[in-house]
Amino acid sequence: MSANANRGTALAAGADPATKPAAGTARRGLGKRILRSYELYLFLLPTLVYFAVFHYVPIYGVQIAFKNFVAVKGIAGSAWVGFDHFERFFHSDRFWTVIRNTLGISLYELLVAFPAPIVLALLVNQVGNGRFRRFVQTITYAPHFISTVVIVGMLYLFLSPRSGLVNQAIVAFGGEPVFFMASTGWFKTIFVFSGVWQNVGWATIIYLAALSSISPDLHEAAVMDGATKLQRVRHIDLPGIMPTIVILLILNMGHLLSVGFEKVYLMQNQLNIDSSEIIQTYVYKAGLLNGQFSYSAAIGLFNSVVNFALLVAVNQAARRMKQQSLW
Repeated sequence: MSANANRGTALAAGADPATKPAAGTARRGLGKRILRSYELYLFLLPTLVYFAVFHYVPIYGVQIAFKNFVAVKGIAGSAWVGFDHFERFFHSDRFWTVIRNTLGISLYELLVAFPAPIVLALLVNQVGNGRFRRFVQTITYAPHFISTVVIVGMLYLFLSPRSGLVNQAIVAFGGEPVFFMASTGWFKTIFVFSGVWQNVGWATIIYLAALSSISPDLHEAAVMDGATKLQRVRHIDLPGIMPTIVILLILNMGHLLSVGFEKVYLMQNQLNIDSSEIIQTYVYKAGLLNGQFSYSAAIGLFNSVVNFALLVAVNQAARRMKQQSLW
């Protein structure tokens, strides 16, 4: 009678006695697994510390997007203004220009720069001569290690209206020199294709690794059946790397509005500002140059929320299509 009464009291208090030993056993089991493989957890520790310090702790400062931040008052002492900074950005005269340019460059890159390494990897994978294959890989990998500042400097030299190689060729064929770096119509094309030249080789590494995991027996069987190289690429190679393509596409969509700051800012000038002003350069000018920290934080938060929403949406779409997904 007394035992039943005690059990009833424990259940009434919300604590099932049967669950306590199970929880304790689970904790002890987890501790034993950690101790058994502590070397692996030590290797993992620096990465966890990095993400905690540089990615999660700074989230505390996001609240300045909803405050009128004053440095001398600190984050806690600054006045709360709610969504005022977001409304100011949405109603600013630069809003649609910034969004249009950011989306324009991102979609341009998605259409041109994303498939380029896939095509190059498929072509390199079909090369039978090992020495020539390594030569091609070395040539295409090399531009990745050139600094962005140097890349932009090269663009200014090659596209100079007076002494640039491109304009000299245009004049040689009877055309007029074009000031490419000051043209609003040429900015996106120069940005995207110079990025393809710089990064296409490096981006093929992951696709070549995926292609190397495809069983050679499939290709041998296809050759015996009389399949051409194009048919083998279409029916063996592409399906084999499709999970990798989908994962990278999802990750690319996750930063659709994050074009990158450095290269755009270096290529930007007052003559092409109407096509080169993107969210990142606008945030830099509003936040650091003009000292509008709360306003720039609100724009950055808006950018992150949109990117996260796109990541989740594309991942869900991939799952519905029975494709590889992040989760």
